[in-house]
Amino acid sequence: MASPAPRSLSSSSSSSSSSFCPSISPPPRSPSRASLPFSVKCNTVEPLKLVNGKPSVPILDEQSLPKFLHSKRLESSVNRSNTRLKLFSGLANPALAKEVAWYMGLELGKVKIKRFADGEIYVQLEESVRGCDVFIIQPTSPPANENLMELLIMIDACRRASAKNITAVIPYFGYARADRKTQGRESIAAKLVANLITEAGANRVLACDLHSGQSMGYFDIPVDHVYCQPVILDYLASKGIASSDLVVVSPDVGGVARARAFAKKLSDAPLAIVDKRRHAHNVAEVMNLIGDVKGKVAVMLDDMIDTAGTITKGAELLHEEGAREVYACCTHAVFSPPAIERLSSGCFQEVIITNTLPVAEKNFFRQLTVLSTANLLGETIWRVHDDSSVSSIFQ
Repeated sequence: MASPAPRSLSSSSSSSSSSFCPSISPPPRSPSRASLPFSVKCNTVEPLKLVNGKPSVPILDEQSLPKFLHSKRLESSVNRSNTRLKLFSGLANPALAKEVAWYMGLELGKVKIKRFADGEIYVQLEESVRGCDVFIIQPTSPPANENLMELLIMIDACRRASAKNITAVIPYFGYARADRKTQGRESIAAKLVANLITEAGANRVLACDLHSGQSMGYFDIPVDHVYCQPVILDYLASKGIASSDLVVVSPDVGGVARARAFAKKLSDAPLAIVDKRRHAHNVAEVMNLIGDVKGKVAVMLDDMIDTAGTITKGAELLHEEGAREVYACCTHAVFSPPAIERLSSGCFQEVIITNTLPVAEKNFFRQLTVLSTANLLGETIWRVHDDSSVSSIFQ
């Protein structure tokens, strides 16, 4: 099976009142580093560089695929010219959607999305999806309510256009933190959002690194949970840090299972836990450290960074306990103020995130590295479409 020829990621801006019709144009086979703003591969050992003041994102091509995917790709059962597979993108993260389409050798479907004067969202598909397997890529990122509503309306449009199957690809699932009642008279918004997506007409959900695994149970439709840890692991492996120097740190007790699985794949690195007590939402107070980090390179792992209060206070404690360097790793970079000030204050050697959420240029800082999840999402979409195993990607 021949792999798809590399394609360039053409950028296009779109105002809220104009139509959004993403397109991918064929470029030269080997784009030069000067022609791409982000150009550090995640599986090389070259030092981190900033190009035009922007953090690095790996080039996506057959030579720079993460090792964990290189040996797992389907070579026989995938028909990459299948016209029954359609990809559509909302306005939340079109850059990621274009990269996914590039990896899959497809073009994004044409869709018109605009806002009326009163803020209402209008969606019209500009190509037929009758009998097709449709994947809608739309994280419910800030502004969460607008992007969620846009996703629901796109699902409804596909359902009314007689799509055979509709999969909501949600790289970042908003409201996931409201997954249980911790106090009286609270809502469980994660369940409500799951109901809305199901009732809109989605047949399946594909989500990345949910805040808690039980959120999958809120859906009455199949959920494919994509773990982005292999992308971060592949990048960390390129840093050349001795395994004896590493320690994986969970910033809270709730993330211990995630950190333990991560540590196991980092040559079974030791684990440390930051014990904290939260007095209010987005307010954390570090109390104690369980484990030894003295003279070690500490890798703090979390599913998301919002205001960065938890992970920054944890990093300060690690330095107090003698950690040599501290790396922050997360999948979802929400970056609500004052996250940037905290993360760039000097506590971290490097802040490693993925592009499940778009990062505004104003939020770039020297220690930031952005890794692309497009190849991981693209491979998962192919496997869902071909009724192949998804879990085998992560084994």
